[in-house]
Amino acid sequence: MSADKPSGRFRRMLDRLSSSQEDLESEELREDAHASGCTRISECNDRQIVRVTGTLRTVTLRPRAGVPALEAELFDGTAPLDVVWLGRRSIVGIEPGRKLIASGRISVSHGRRVLFNPKYELRPLGQE
Repeated sequence: MSADKPSGRFRRMLDRLSSSQEDLESEELREDAHASGCTRISECNDRQIVRVTGTLRTVTLRPRAGVPALEAELFDGTAPLDVVWLGRRSIVGIEPGRKLIASGRISVSHGRRVLFNPKYELRPLGQE
């Protein structure tokens, strides 16, 4: 049995070396979501109350029905989630590359998962 372990470790090392940087970051985000007890975004269904975590990929100001809306794309390694704060032009700390935990009720709009006005916690900068 001990002969199997080194080949297993060797196989994982080869997999890591042959993986792209994006694949490695996605795997790290998936592990972080699991460790923090959050739901994976890919497992979220319409109208479900969830707690998710990930990294903000993009942050944009996009008006919705004439109301300012700050939109961000949260990615946890499994799927993207649009996070929208209605009536906000900016929020201190909400910027691309920042990790956060968000909770609220998921909705699906135009085939994409959306979380409107979530409760959120910014992850400490040292944990990124």
